[in-house]
Amino acid sequence: MQMSRRIAAFLLVVAAFMIFEWINLGFNLADGHATAFYVVHGILIGVNILIALALGVIGWRALRRR
Repeated sequence: MQMSRRIAAFLLVVAAFMIFEWINLGFNLADGHATAFYVVHGILIGVNILIALALGVIGWRALRRR
């Protein structure tokens, strides 16, 4: 299946935004919460960064293929 350059570039932009946003959230978590709060948010951050990396790889490969 062919992917247009526009879609591939969009995936790269979304991936960069997701990584920036979730790392920023990680640094902005305030102190004073229960441990479970940090565990859950750490898992959310990790999963979303992995999704962003997957989208970035797909977008990058699609751009290189053309």
